[in-house]
Amino acid sequence: MTARRDRLLEEMGLGPVWRLRRPPEGAAETDADAPRAGATGASDRAAAIMRMDWTELGAAVAACEACKLAKTRTHAVLGVGDLHAEWLLVGEAPGAEEDARGEPFVGQAGRLLDNMLAAIGLRRGDNVYIANVLKCRPPGNRNPEPFEVAQCVPFLERQIELIRPKLIVAMGRFAAQTLAGSDASIASLRGRVHRYRGVPLVVTYHPAYLLRNLPDKAKAWEDLVLARRTMRELGGRVPG
Repeated sequence: MTARRDRLLEEMGLGPVWRLRRPPEGAAETDADAPRAGATGASDRAAAIMRMDWTELGAAVAACEACKLAKTRTHAVLGVGDLHAEWLLVGEAPGAEEDARGEPFVGQAGRLLDNMLAAIGLRRGDNVYIANVLKCRPPGNRNPEPFEVAQCVPFLERQIELIRPKLIVAMGRFAAQTLAGSDASIASLRGRVHRYRGVPLVVTYHPAYLLRNLPDKAKAWEDLVLARRTMRELGGRVPG
């Protein structure tokens, strides 16, 4: 591990990465007591993350204990795909298969996502990067808690800075609300182009939701068409 990576992880309260941070004997740990980059606070933690390269970011995510999800995960899931992709797809959190394998969208929802990408001429890993807002699976696939989202967002923000996509597609309510900065429903957010720090943002349903609500697949197709048209207008690579 490089000295620079050691320093960045130390600023986040994560170094050395193999040393588990535990509460005092007999003390109950809550999210409020979770590691918060030592005494430097959340802003310094976020600043340290924003200086990381891909190797450092991967190490930080793998070692992260900033919330209670670290206790129940099998793998932290950073993301997968083209590190210089024009298309960035952002979901909500890993599911059971993703947690087991350490890769996003590998279960039934992942197969549907691959089909959705193929429908507009895209495929995983080719000019496409896939990530989640949360890097760890919430037990039982429950909804992410606000504290958990707050701890993970800096990792996603750094991914976006490193990738510099032309277009972001947010899949699911939590991804859409986090990136659009709104607590509005998917139904009210979809159908138009938003902006995330200047990057065009299209909102659609999560593939797992579509597996349970087949009629909304038609609406998801409309969202993909909007995303493809927006990418074309941006001068990006659009197959077909």
